[in-house]
Amino acid sequence: MSVAEEIKRLHELHQSGALSDQEFAAAKAKLLNSGGDPDQQFSNDISRLRRSVSDRWLGGVCGGLGKITGVETWIWRLLFVLFVMTFGFGLAIYILLWIFVPEEELIGK
Repeated sequence: MSVAEEIKRLHELHQSGALSDQEFAAAKAKLLNSGGDPDQQFSNDISRLRRSVSDRWLGGVCGGLGKITGVETWIWRLLFVLFVMTFGFGLAIYILLWIFVPEEELIGK
């Protein structure tokens, strides 16, 4: 889908009331800044990944993934547990993310 088609779709959602003015402006700006390139958008999201300080059970990895992806944190936790139970590598991935992903900085700390 081209950038123009995506902007048109955003405009249609905005006109139907599915997007507020702020959501429409943010989505349009994000789309224009990434140039519509999904790889660029993915790398921007990954570089913003931080472990959560406020939404954490262990290391804050799932809370940080939830903030970046917009997926509920409990779903990420469930996925890690399922990967541990079925494939055995969920714990290793979690520990690596815990080690290599920096913690978010709180303003006014």
